[in-house]
Amino acid sequence: MGADIIIFIIAILFGIFLYWRESNGNGMYRFMNKLVNSKELQMAAGSKKGFIYQQAFLPRLVFVVTVVLIAALIVEFFTPISIFGSYLGVSAFASFAAGTLIGTYVANLVLRSGQVLEAQSESLEDKFDNAVEKGKEFIEDLKTGDIMAVEEAKEEIEEEPEPKADEKSARDRLKDKGLM
Repeated sequence: MGADIIIFIIAILFGIFLYWRESNGNGMYRFMNKLVNSKELQMAAGSKKGFIYQQAFLPRLVFVVTVVLIAALIVEFFTPISIFGSYLGVSAFASFAAGTLIGTYVANLVLRSGQVLEAQSESLEDKFDNAVEKGKEFIEDLKTGDIMAVEEAKEEIEEEPEPKADEKSARDRLKDKGLM
């Protein structure tokens, strides 16, 4: 169980590295695109799409599993380590593939949040400055406005008319109409 966790964490870091590397440049994807597709079907010159970067889930899954499978086959045939000969090897293979895929999504989240923060950094500063100014104004209003508000409230309370003695109560009016 301990080796699987270590492999999984290493795979997450590997996925983050793959995503970050491909977000900086997609030369290998462009090369493969030129080899496989005709001139009309090739990607646009300004496209940043790669094997992992800006891909949907299924193409990303296929690429990650293919890369991990090729690496596992190389290790299987050129070293005495038998990856597909036991349950532990297959489990390590699955952990590495899943961890790499999760790592690509973690890197996507980190890069996008960084881009959003960069785009809104100036507006966040302006919003913060406006909030500080409004807070200062509010405190000043509380300091000076409390005394005035209390005095106005006292005047309003004193000016309320008292009920007249000659007016009938609601009970008496209902009795007069015969409803009670």
